[in-house]
Amino acid sequence: MSLNAPKSLSSHGVQSARAITDSPALMDRLTGYQLAPSLRRSAFVLVLIGAITIVASVLLELLSPSDSASFYAQTMWASILMVSFLMVSLALAGTLMIALQYLTVAGWSVALRRISEALCGLLIPGLIGIAAVLILRPSLYPWTSIAEGEHAFTGFKGFWLNHTNWLIRAAIYAVIWIVFSWALRMNSRRQDVDGKLSHTRWNVVLSAMFVILFALSYWLASVDWLMSLEPLWFSTMYGVYNFAGLFTGGIALTIVVAVWLRNRGVLRGVISEEHLHDLGKMLLAFTTFWAYIWFCQYMLIWYANIPEETEHFVVRTRNLWLPLFYLNVALNWVIPFLALLPRAGKRDGSFLVKIAVIVLIGRILDMYLLIMPTVSPETPFGSITPLLIILGTIGVVILVVGNSLGKAALVPIKDPYLDESLNYHV
Repeated sequence: MSLNAPKSLSSHGVQSARAITDSPALMDRLTGYQLAPSLRRSAFVLVLIGAITIVASVLLELLSPSDSASFYAQTMWASILMVSFLMVSLALAGTLMIALQYLTVAGWSVALRRISEALCGLLIPGLIGIAAVLILRPSLYPWTSIAEGEHAFTGFKGFWLNHTNWLIRAAIYAVIWIVFSWALRMNSRRQDVDGKLSHTRWNVVLSAMFVILFALSYWLASVDWLMSLEPLWFSTMYGVYNFAGLFTGGIALTIVVAVWLRNRGVLRGVISEEHLHDLGKMLLAFTTFWAYIWFCQYMLIWYANIPEETEHFVVRTRNLWLPLFYLNVALNWVIPFLALLPRAGKRDGSFLVKIAVIVLIGRILDMYLLIMPTVSPETPFGSITPLLIILGTIGVVILVVGNSLGKAALVPIKDPYLDESLNYHV
């Protein structure tokens, strides 16, 4: 459908908005959302656990300098990098889903857009965490502390792995993501007020720009913040691999939030089995895409058998890392693939959310496998610190997403394609 003259569709959107605004009970249900007090308290407890863990690790290193204290501190900073990158990825997944919806003129997903917008709220806390690591603990990256006489990188790699250039690039990535995430959300929310189609047109333009800049910036950020933890190792598929994980995690969290709001009655009659069915198909597709990229990267490195490349997998397939290596594939692909093949599994909200939670656990494990072997190559269970910081991050996600959902109506009430979404049938 053309955005230039969607007269009939535009009138449908106004009628849907009018039907909502004409019903005080429906408007009350869709606006001013707040987390349940019990859930909010639980989230604060989780955040407190994570915060105490961070403070204790820092104090231990400062007050009792030793090898063990340094290890716990290094593990803490690696854990912050892990959860921060996960939050940034989930936020960018939300922004990307908004952009793709506008670019493809996808009417079915309009009712879900505010969930994607809520995910965008994770961008700032995620970037704060990454900034803390890059500024306060650059020693997490071996190339930042090469002693005199040791091998130093030359040529383009030497230019790229330069501390100043590294921080400048990080700032550029952050600015791009913040600006586009904010602009897309603001236009969407302004349309709730005036109903102007110009907001939709502007978001189409912004979305086209964002998709291109996102592809480049996220790929480079993955190299800068994750792959350079092992500066001698390289993979040309690394950016695509992380993108596959980003989108899979974003879909999974969208499912969890959508089913939660539907079961609580907030989006009853708005999100249907048809929406869940499409989300389930997307989760099935992108977990399989992740598995395809995972296999391609592993198979090519295994087959070439170049020492500089194989070391990455050698560390992750020995000792107690090996069970986690296999579990990663099971959580991120085998289980969701088998569970979501039947049509019924994609339409059952309670079943679908269980699979989505499994995928989210898989995303945490995948990121753990990317980062933690660089700190603790001998064992994955050297410290409880990562688990406690993960629990704190879950609390942050609940609070941020919950608060973001309350900042606007839970559906874009004057979007021209809302009626199509509310009456969507597969």
